[in-house]
Amino acid sequence: MNQSTVLTRPDLDSGLSSVKQASVNASDASNTLEIRAFDAPLGAEVLGLDLSRPLSDSDFAQLHRAHLDHHVLVFRDQRITPEQQVTFSRRFGPLQIHVLRQFQLAGHPEVLVVSNIKENGQPLGLGDAGHFWHSDLSYKETPSLGSLLHAQELPSEGGDTLFSNMHLLWDTLPAELRRAVVGRRAEHTYLAKYAELQRRSPWRPNLTAEQVAEVKPVIHPVIRTHPETGRKALFVSEHFTTRILDIPEDESRALLDALFEHVARPANIYRHVWREHDMVFWDNRSVQHLASGCPDHLRRKLFRTTIEGDVPF
Repeated sequence: MNQSTVLTRPDLDSGLSSVKQASVNASDASNTLEIRAFDAPLGAEVLGLDLSRPLSDSDFAQLHRAHLDHHVLVFRDQRITPEQQVTFSRRFGPLQIHVLRQFQLAGHPEVLVVSNIKENGQPLGLGDAGHFWHSDLSYKETPSLGSLLHAQELPSEGGDTLFSNMHLLWDTLPAELRRAVVGRRAEHTYLAKYAELQRRSPWRPNLTAEQVAEVKPVIHPVIRTHPETGRKALFVSEHFTTRILDIPEDESRALLDALFEHVARPANIYRHVWREHDMVFWDNRSVQHLASGCPDHLRRKLFRTTIEGDVPF
């Protein structure tokens, strides 16, 4: 059974102390928020909220709390513009610009186009994003706090996104693996799988010297502490992590492989099946995600914004 919590706000029009339980309509000046937890290891859907309208401080605080509690929030039926997505994203912090600037949305550099669509023989967006398990921008000195992905065009089959709960993984990690990673640090680089992805997709562009310089390798703890909740989470991924420092290469590889196996375990995972106009907001400090892929001939397009976080510790 799904658990749900109804979060409400006073009716601003009438001034009454009662709260509305019905869905918001065009004449209503307030939102009625419902945060409904999924029957899954993480995730909740947000109902009764229209992000094309101004968001009050109290509603924002409720969303912030829900994001920390559930790690992935699914906003249903959001018919918003890219500018409105950017505005909402900025409520959580400064936005980060992806290194592949050729896939920015025209007029909105903060928006990365994630798409398999080609126009005039050229890719409209990044078509193979999320091919490996990862946390967005872990290859930066200040990795992402969170990412928001808004559906524009969805395929008739495939295209699901999987999310794995890194707090739950840490809580259930076998004792011998825990001992092996405590206090360890690892290298992250955007280039870790780039050549492999280019072999898979002829549309993935070569990086310029300036782009390569922008994504120099960084070092982060293998287990990071969430800066807002204090919970510990695994912070190495098959996409961006190359090695664990200060141990032999073969031991590093074996340890990383063992950790990656736990990331992919069904007991840790919520699978998001996209609906039209969904916007999904996940916490990159708490989860890793993976794109399941879809047939090449079926069009898929989404807009992504990414919020800057802080230095992992």
